[in-house]
Amino acid sequence: MCASGTHIADYIDRNMAGKRVAIIGAGSSGLTSIKCCLEEGLQPVCYEMSDDIGGLWYYREETPAGGDRLNASVYKSCSINTSKEMMSFSDFPIPVSFPPFMPHNKVLEYFKMYATHFNLLKYIKFKCKVVEVTPTDNHLETGQWKVSTVCLGEQGEDDSEVTSEVFDGVMVCSGHHRFPHKPAFEGMSRFKGRVLHSSEYKKQSTFEDKKVLVIGMGNSAADIATDASYVAKQVDISTRRGSWIFSRFFPGGLPADFLANTRFMMGIPNKILEWMVELMVNFKYSGENYGLQAFHRGLEAHPTIHDYITIRIMSGYIRVRPSITHFTSDGAVFDDGHFEKFDTVVMATGYEYKFPFLDDKIIYNGSDSINTYKFTFLPHLQRPESLAFIGLVQAIGAVMPIAELQARWFARVISGKAQLPPTARMYDYIETRWQEVNETYVKTKRHDNLETFWVPVMDDIASEIGVKPNMVSLLKEEPLFAVRCFFGPCVPAQYRLHGPHSKPVQAKRMIENTFSNITRSTQYRKVEAVMKKREVTWSQRLVSIKVLLYTLTFVFLAFLLAHMHLI
Repeated sequence: MCASGTHIADYIDRNMAGKRVAIIGAGSSGLTSIKCCLEEGLQPVCYEMSDDIGGLWYYREETPAGGDRLNASVYKSCSINTSKEMMSFSDFPIPVSFPPFMPHNKVLEYFKMYATHFNLLKYIKFKCKVVEVTPTDNHLETGQWKVSTVCLGEQGEDDSEVTSEVFDGVMVCSGHHRFPHKPAFEGMSRFKGRVLHSSEYKKQSTFEDKKVLVIGMGNSAADIATDASYVAKQVDISTRRGSWIFSRFFPGGLPADFLANTRFMMGIPNKILEWMVELMVNFKYSGENYGLQAFHRGLEAHPTIHDYITIRIMSGYIRVRPSITHFTSDGAVFDDGHFEKFDTVVMATGYEYKFPFLDDKIIYNGSDSINTYKFTFLPHLQRPESLAFIGLVQAIGAVMPIAELQARWFARVISGKAQLPPTARMYDYIETRWQEVNETYVKTKRHDNLETFWVPVMDDIASEIGVKPNMVSLLKEEPLFAVRCFFGPCVPAQYRLHGPHSKPVQAKRMIENTFSNITRSTQYRKVEAVMKKREVTWSQRLVSIKVLLYTLTFVFLAFLLAHMHLI
């Protein structure tokens, strides 16, 4: 029997008149989907392959072999790259005591608090695998889907016969970090050392006294190379195009996403914004001096966010290499002709977009990419409102708040309280998205139409359900608060100020506490006495601020003039 605690018939309220919705996956996207369905009077049933919630954030020591990657999870040293205020759900603040950038155990703890607070666990069937989702024979009339599942044994093996149920809607919340992408390299089959994908990595001891090659320069590659550099004999990292390495922190110690993801910043022309981020990166170090220099501009590819890899490179523990031409039995040859011996290779080369329970015709419709309307609905379906992808987006920011808005939107649509636009308009949106992608990003497998900036996609989806903040109205009613919302970080609580299921009092409090929740979480040492000894007057502070502003203004204007070839 599946480990659900209670049978579905026991925990679904039979008095509910709402439609039944199947939710695939109980990670962050699945949890918020359950909650949003309940808010709209729907009957959610969530299927989760593992024995607990959290998805990738449910850390486990071992990852058993097999294409389904049942127990795939983060590695032991993993911390989230977005600040806690920018990754929280809109109506459930992360505790003040949690650190600004939470390690995986704190992320999971937050998800469990969320699930407990909103009583979500009883709607989840654990150790239950969805094997097939197909439209019913009368799908065109009803929009219904047949969902087939199988219970799993202790080792992840199928432990029961396939059973099927009919649902009015399906929310795909299984994520896109399940199936490793492993590019083929010449001679790889001859290499006698160990080869693993980043999804299999768990802890530093894997690399004890090894000569390690990490392929890739994304977040996982930087994390793993840095981890390995503390215990391995030597670590090399191979990159084809280089990378812009962004810090989690802005000068002064506040999270960088407080500055990056604001409405004000999103109003700055992209080319100027690109110059600003490049200036910030180069102010800290020159990528050219350390082999990191990217072949693209600062916002033309998904950024690498890391605070430690550069110092490990400068200390000689990590060496940056060009791309690989081929492997030998005991090492690799790089583009520059250099040969190096290795006994362990880590392929931090990303993941494939795969949903084995759905037919490719349903997902792709003959295309090479997943063409969704606002990252959520498939307009080519006969009943596009009946199936949604939740969290299938590559944004420069946390996916949790985006998934929450997607779930709110789907729940409104499937319950009949909102409608999708005509199919032609959805296709127009997709065509425009492709134009933006082609104009903005370098052409790679990763940069398809799922790549986007954070605030625009949040606002785009929020506008569909009437919860996008009205800055003009806010400015008239509460000018100072409006300024905070426009120039300050666009925290998820902004999407609870008005509209369906708004919680304006709580939302305003969360927005106003954004900065203090970050600074208070790390203040274990009281510094009042120390500050009194070297107290700086307000006049001195104002002078310093003026000097800084004048300097930045001069640099900015000089750049603009130089860029326009006027000097």
